[in-house]
Amino acid sequence: MKTVEANFDGLVGPTHNYAGLSYGNIASKSNANAFSNPKQAALQGLDKMKALSDMGMMQGILAPQERPDIYALRRLGFTGSDDAVMQSAYKQAPHIYLACCSASSMWTANAATVSPSADTGDQRVHFTPANLTNKFHRSLEPEITGNILKAIFNDQNHFAHHLHLPDNDHFGDEGAANHTRLCADYAEAGVELFVYGKHAFDDSQPKPTRYPARQTIEASQAVARLHQLAANKTVFAQQNPEVIDAGVFHNDVIAVGNRNVLFYHQDAFLNTELLKQQIRSGLGDVDFYFVEVPSARVSVQEAIKTYLFNTQLITLPDGAMVIIAPMECKQSDAVNDYLQYLVSTNNPITAVHFFDVKQSMQNGGGPACLRLRVVLNEAEQKVVNPETIMNDAKFAQLQGWVNKHYRDRLDLADMMDPQLLIESRTALDELTQLLALGSVYPFQRN
Repeated sequence: MKTVEANFDGLVGPTHNYAGLSYGNIASKSNANAFSNPKQAALQGLDKMKALSDMGMMQGILAPQERPDIYALRRLGFTGSDDAVMQSAYKQAPHIYLACCSASSMWTANAATVSPSADTGDQRVHFTPANLTNKFHRSLEPEITGNILKAIFNDQNHFAHHLHLPDNDHFGDEGAANHTRLCADYAEAGVELFVYGKHAFDDSQPKPTRYPARQTIEASQAVARLHQLAANKTVFAQQNPEVIDAGVFHNDVIAVGNRNVLFYHQDAFLNTELLKQQIRSGLGDVDFYFVEVPSARVSVQEAIKTYLFNTQLITLPDGAMVIIAPMECKQSDAVNDYLQYLVSTNNPITAVHFFDVKQSMQNGGGPACLRLRVVLNEAEQKVVNPETIMNDAKFAQLQGWVNKHYRDRLDLADMMDPQLLIESRTALDELTQLLALGSVYPFQRN
């Protein structure tokens, strides 16, 4: 065993649907009201997890949220039995009800920000769930996300768990989708890069005008303080407001990093040269690669359409660095041509592996959205909940679980079916036993 960067992917929930809830996310809006296939989506996610596990990666599993969120609906004044709450909410406030059915926790890049023990003052791995205040349907997630993370990483000697930041737009935090760790080796102290969209307390600073900036610098700075990060190894960079207005709602739609590589579009950041200087300064004498994709090769629009940068950039056990990309990248001439060029040039990226994650892509999330990266040394790996780690037996278990509990098709009218809540709770109760999570959901404690 050695220090590794594990990927913890979110299982797609039983209520996976296309309600078009995410303003600023073009794919989410363009597929609104289409029917979804929860079973196919969950199986596609499991296939990707298994494939990475077969490549030798440490691959973990994060449980989904309970949906529909009856508790949120009751807080909003809907009363009676669970069935009555569902029916009245759907009839009186359909948009609120559909938000409470969202299975968006599948995109675990938004679950939390994670800092490895090599970077933190107390030498523990730190977790801060994202508050996701910019979108109502996602702001419902942090408490349960925290419960799930604590059930997986449950040794206080090695792991530190923080409460999510205050539920206010001034501290809007979108988690690891706007956070990247760069280093020479996973075991060594690295530079933690936080990318923000706006200054919440200073209106004179640049910000987008069409779509919202979901991450504030104030939130990024707060997480860095909570995680006890060294100031000289922490970089705060502003995302280019123009690309946010073009539909780049998170930094991981326009940039991705791994070890000594930052792979990004030329329009990703507001001040790219300053960012490069700060990374070099923080890393010191490290052979670092800034792989900048020019607009002339791939436009911002094509990068959004194919999620070229919402790919996983991973280092395999043999040391090779590869890209895990959606099939949409292969189907785009411009993007596929660029990727073939990329692996033939002088940089550490040697290959591209394509995966079918269409059910996720149609709702606005590529391979990188589906995973939360957690760097773990040997001692930390030994105390991670072993039932949440992918292997042949776990893959077969979870395939059987999905096939048993998930529907083949959901449209928006199906979301008001009272049986859906019963099916979801039955599935999640069984899942917590398969993953040895204990009682992480409210319905299990009531």
